[in-house]
Amino acid sequence: MNNTKNWFSNWFCSPYYSILYTERNEEEAQHFLDNLLNYINLDEQSSILDVACGKGRHSIYLNSLGYHVSGIDLSKNSIAEAKKHENQLLFFEEFDMRNPYPKTFDLVLNLFTSFGYFDSDFEHKKALENLKNSINEYGLGVIDFMNTPYVLANLVTEETKTIQNIDFHIKRYEKEGYICKEISFTDQGKDYFFTEKVRAFTLADFEQFFAELDMYILDVFGNYKLQKYYPNQSERMILIFK
Repeated sequence: MNNTKNWFSNWFCSPYYSILYTERNEEEAQHFLDNLLNYINLDEQSSILDVACGKGRHSIYLNSLGYHVSGIDLSKNSIAEAKKHENQLLFFEEFDMRNPYPKTFDLVLNLFTSFGYFDSDFEHKKALENLKNSINEYGLGVIDFMNTPYVLANLVTEETKTIQNIDFHIKRYEKEGYICKEISFTDQGKDYFFTEKVRAFTLADFEQFFAELDMYILDVFGNYKLQKYYPNQSERMILIFK
């Protein structure tokens, strides 16, 4: 099973995506959001848009703190799962970030490298423009992206992860400006193959996009503790922008 066109639609809707990434650190994610909220100092009744929210782990936590949260994602399966947690202040919707969202918010989030998936930089630029236009007059945006120089310097080219009795064989490499991951495995006698492909954007790339779109980077952090960003040492590249 192999379809690299719009790989994200196939892979993110697959039940194996959740299995492979089941070890994601919820405590770390919550600490990051706590640090972010302390830095931004949102009012208690603020509205938040979580773009590419997946199954809603960030949205659900933010809502538990009392915020009005909307989560959007193009994965039908992920949104169906997230909707189980909806309430009067928490809403989820199947939506593609390449399309303009009809509302504005005090805070717009795009977390955990949920950007850079598309085949053209025109699409990436359009997605950034939509993020910008979803921020209200006094609001802010946050993109939590991988730090490409660090990732490339520390790339594990091949490994096997065994999760729920499935051996996931993973290969990583850079090709044509993308960091690629090939995932192959067999389950119940059937062979599977999926691809992840994320554009290897650097800070300079974002700065160029932002300049073209009249967007402004207010701060750049290098990890979830919101410590200083170092191009060759930081694990993350967290952009605070308007």
